[in-house]
Amino acid sequence: MDGGRIRIIQKRGTAMAEAEEIYKQYYDKVYRYVRSKVSDPQETEDLAASVFVKVCQNLSRFDGQKASVSTWVYTITRNTVIDYFRKTKFQAQWQDGIAQEPDPAGQLPGGELLEELAAALEQLGQRERDLVILHYYYNRTLKEIAAQMQISYSSTKRLHEKALAMLRKSLQG
Repeated sequence: MDGGRIRIIQKRGTAMAEAEEIYKQYYDKVYRYVRSKVSDPQETEDLAASVFVKVCQNLSRFDGQKASVSTWVYTITRNTVIDYFRKTKFQAQWQDGIAQEPDPAGQLPGGELLEELAAALEQLGQRERDLVILHYYYNRTLKEIAAQMQISYSSTKRLHEKALAMLRKSLQG
């Protein structure tokens, strides 16, 4: 019985040593990447810490045959940043930014069109909504979005066309 327990502790010790080594090797790179995407230093620190919590939690599931450690860590980092924007900034900045911008054509009667647009965006799937926000609010090119979402450029174009068609249909109907 004790022998089994010792092996478990040794495995945990090895995993912790591996996690510590990954932390030492990648923390600065992860922090700089997150900082390039998130302007708030406090949020950057929280997100970088969150990345390494996820690394520790999933270290036993890491498969070195599928990807290198660096690819795995950067994928977790990128996904953590995307999740952060999905949960907090996208919605707040989207609403605040549009509400503060003047309507150059004078076509927003009392914000009704804005409400219709927000409702139409809510009807889109998460990927389509993210694409529309990245492209029209953050002025990202479709190539940049394809790289960020890890899908082909042609798939991004089709997704963009689909999203616009759905928005048109929703706003017209």
